[in-house]
Amino acid sequence: MTEQSKPPVSTAIIVDDGKVLMIRRRQREGKLLWAFPGGGIEGEETPEQAAVREVAEEVDLEVKADRVLGDRVHPNTGVHMTYVACLPVSGTAVVKDAEEIAEVAWIAHGQIVDYVPYGLFGPVQEYLDGALPH
Repeated sequence: MTEQSKPPVSTAIIVDDGKVLMIRRRQREGKLLWAFPGGGIEGEETPEQAAVREVAEEVDLEVKADRVLGDRVHPNTGVHMTYVACLPVSGTAVVKDAEEIAEVAWIAHGQIVDYVPYGLFGPVQEYLDGALPH
């Protein structure tokens, strides 16, 4: 499958206790190693539904979609991405999909640049600037 034929992806931005959840994928996607949980939007799913499902599948956390922060064609992967702010409902984030995910981490505002040195999508950064203490 070429980059252009990949399905659109929904990504969950989950803030809890002053930190944001990130995952380290087993396979690097372009420059991407650390990312927010998420994956392909299936069938008739909305981006919000896909974000909630992917979080449950990847990190065993129950969340509810709060709002869409924005969307774009990712400059490093060429994939259409939708970014969804999600609120934790229950559970503890763990590596549930060990074939895809190597590690989960709750990241403080000041650590984001260490995990994503090329910077976040503007609307996501703006959301985290307001949601995380720094």
